[in-house]
Amino acid sequence: MAQRVLIMGAAGRDFHNFNVYFRDNPDYEVVAFTATQIPYIENRRYPAELAGARYPAGIPILGESELERLIGDERIDDAVFSYSDVTYDHVMHVSARVMAAGANFMLLGPAQTMLPSTKPVVAICASRTGAGKSQTSRAVVRVLRELGQRVVSVRHPMPYGNLVAQAVQRFATLDDLVKHHVTIEEREEYEPHIVNGGVIYAGVDYERILRQAEAEADVVIWDGGNNDLPFFKPDLWMVVLDPHRADHGLRYFPSEVNLRKADVFIINKVETASFEQVERARELALEINPDAIVIDAASPIFVEESALIRGKRVLVIEDGPTLTHGEMKYGAGWVAARRFGAAEVIDPKPYAVGTIAETFVKYPETGPILPAMGYSDQQVNDLEETIRRTPADVVLIATPIDLRRLITIDKPALRVRYELQEVGEPTLRQVLGDFVATRA
Repeated sequence: MAQRVLIMGAAGRDFHNFNVYFRDNPDYEVVAFTATQIPYIENRRYPAELAGARYPAGIPILGESELERLIGDERIDDAVFSYSDVTYDHVMHVSARVMAAGANFMLLGPAQTMLPSTKPVVAICASRTGAGKSQTSRAVVRVLRELGQRVVSVRHPMPYGNLVAQAVQRFATLDDLVKHHVTIEEREEYEPHIVNGGVIYAGVDYERILRQAEAEADVVIWDGGNNDLPFFKPDLWMVVLDPHRADHGLRYFPSEVNLRKADVFIINKVETASFEQVERARELALEINPDAIVIDAASPIFVEESALIRGKRVLVIEDGPTLTHGEMKYGAGWVAARRFGAAEVIDPKPYAVGTIAETFVKYPETGPILPAMGYSDQQVNDLEETIRRTPADVVLIATPIDLRRLITIDKPALRVRYELQEVGEPTLRQVLGDFVATRA
């Protein structure tokens, strides 16, 4: 008899694992998915159109809080852990829940889940959310174009809406963002590629996505999410390290797999980390992967009209996932506020409303920063109202996109941007030049 399977996820890796390993495998019957980490992604179904002929009714997606009940009621044999950016303690705690409820605990490795490509693949992964993958991906795309390559990027999935409609998404214009009804979190990843003249894919069915991307690319970029592993088999595996969290690569899942498989380490944020932090990140990474190339890099900040910050009470808005499950207490906006003489960084927690207040309750260690949460229209409205209620003179927008285009901000607002800059040698151009000469 087929093993009865429950896949535990967060609307990304879970669907990919199903598609490439379980969907057409007669040895397994996937009974349900559970969802966690991302709001509003449970109590729906993985649709029959994507689940395949063996699942004509689709597959239910329920909350991870129902894990034990599902294992018992549905006679689950195997529970497959399929999300990222969590501590090893968390993974093993979940495994204890699974085994105590009567099921096996299962992990799938990269060899079982990475799709091979007909084109060279450069993967950009990281030790943690917020390490700097996005600016690294943009820099890699820019250098490869300068080297004469046609480049198409593919982003780790964020399918939080209609899964059938989101099966294969191609973004080449800002109108495509409206067409696909993207959330703030999705827009933060896709829009910078579009503004830079690029094409980026995302969705649910990454076999179909890869084949479409290959048709218009000389090189495919895997633009990773969280600290997850690539969905495509890389020919060049780059991993971004955050020295502010130097040991997280060895404490969070599946960071250590990325570190052990990396061809290139990019130690980012060397301009804000201490010398000791940078060297600790280098030491830990090279201890388990001494053959990797190491690039030192900074993410310098650029601020509109920075003189307006001095002496002002400032509200800082940063990327939501970086502050929440990424566990960063501050980012580029907070650095800009301190660097340019803000009188005070206003803590938004006392003024938060609705789902934003709920976010602070769920993630109480968040610093005095407002996460740009926007997984639903209501959450976007709550974000706007929280900004309105916070008694600040100036708002610093340090998200990857300009929130002023999406919400009304009733205070002077300045954009904080950051780009990757290598420090010394080797450089991205040297590494990618060698790659193009031998593989592309």
